[in-house]
Amino acid sequence: MEQMRYEAPDTVDAAVALLVGAGGETRILAGGTDLLVQLRAEWIEPDLILDVKKIPELTEISKENGGFRIGAAVTGAELGEHLGVKKAWPGVVEAVELIGSVQIQSRATMGGNLCNASPAADSVPALIAAGATAAIAGPNGRREIPVEDVGTGPGRTCLAKGEIVTSIFLPSRPAHSGDAYLRFIPRTEMDIAVVGAGVSLTLDGGGKCSAARVALGAVAERALLVDAAARALIGTPVDDAALDNLAKAASAAARPIDDKRGTKEYRIKVSGVLARRAAQAALERARQS
Repeated sequence: MEQMRYEAPDTVDAAVALLVGAGGETRILAGGTDLLVQLRAEWIEPDLILDVKKIPELTEISKENGGFRIGAAVTGAELGEHLGVKKAWPGVVEAVELIGSVQIQSRATMGGNLCNASPAADSVPALIAAGATAAIAGPNGRREIPVEDVGTGPGRTCLAKGEIVTSIFLPSRPAHSGDAYLRFIPRTEMDIAVVGAGVSLTLDGGGKCSAARVALGAVAERALLVDAAARALIGTPVDDAALDNLAKAASAAARPIDDKRGTKEYRIKVSGVLARRAAQAALERARQS
């Protein structure tokens, strides 16, 4: 392999130009908590490493249309200290704060967690449940797509050559809304999810669910938006019957593999249990908002 190049552009346009002109394998460096491990283990040998931390729009959190736009290189620690995002989307922030240790939080980014495209990424089900979108810049301009469309499989994304995720947008919250993310891991902390579940819901004036989104992680080749589970809640007071139906729909949607962290059968069962518990937590937050 030729000598690896390192570039640190200070604009999105410059980053895109470098990506377009690069030959061979290119990797984006945001927090580096996955990339550096892969480099040291010699799992990858990129020709170009593109450090995006010097691009201002990728490191900022800003208000937009009642919601929040979060730069792809904003760290978990920065996100956890942002009172506005924590108040509006506590489930998303809690999911991000599950990524690694305190030290990792000071480097790891939500954009990196998304683009690393691990089916077990903690932030992704929470973002999907929130209805978040990802802003993408490339040689053909800019586009915005649902977060659930970014990952296409383990380690694979929909990004074309020259494209980069610049930010993630969390929309405004209607009144009486709540979200939550839960995961099951073999240890008490700092482990990879066996199953993850994110739920966001809104209540109408009569206390019935008027809108909902449910997402699962670590039970398929990518995080899943489970429409059937959301439909089990909509139009109901989110009572035991609705929660039972949600759990059944979540388990039915799961298509996991057997590995050292859990069997297929176990993951399918836990999918329903966690989705039910996350919905209960989101419901409590919606009632209190």
